[in-house]
Amino acid sequence: MGLPNKKEVYTYDDYLNWTDDQRIELIDGQIYLMAPPSRIHQEISGAIYIQFANYLKDKKCDVYYAPFGVKFTEKNEKDIKTVVEPDIVVVCDKSKLDNEGCKGAPDLIVEITSPSTVRRDRVEKFNLYEKYGVKEYWIIEPDLKIVNVFVLQENNRYGRPEIYTEEDKIRVSIFDDLSIDLKDVFS
Repeated sequence: MGLPNKKEVYTYDDYLNWTDDQRIELIDGQIYLMAPPSRIHQEISGAIYIQFANYLKDKKCDVYYAPFGVKFTEKNEKDIKTVVEPDIVVVCDKSKLDNEGCKGAPDLIVEITSPSTVRRDRVEKFNLYEKYGVKEYWIIEPDLKIVNVFVLQENNRYGRPEIYTEEDKIRVSIFDDLSIDLKDVFS
């Protein structure tokens, strides 16, 4: 069975029952089909994952790569109408983890844009991640070799982005001693 019958608002139950091979995200009950990632996208994602995984070995936080579901809800789990699959996710609170992914806000999310996702990553997901309290959000633009890093401020809003290019190292705000070398990411 593919997508369920067309309706105005989908839920997490609908999401779990989709058997189509198509990757799907659910944002505020609306379906978003995900295109297969490009080779460059996969290379960037892999390079970032490796740096996080090496750093986090024997530490309390874990790093995951897509497909890995992140569920957001206003009330209880039966009311979930938002499930996204970020490219990279760092979770430090293991009580948020279940067999399907993460329940609630991870500590850090990385999204790698493509022509079909750039608006969603910059606007819809930005607002979603800010609303639910993701501490650090990276938007990577492969064509420009630029990374915008947003850090949640004391007022629970993202401040102005720090902008990094392929020659820079990003100091990860949620850790005291981790920098991600973008030369390795964009090489």
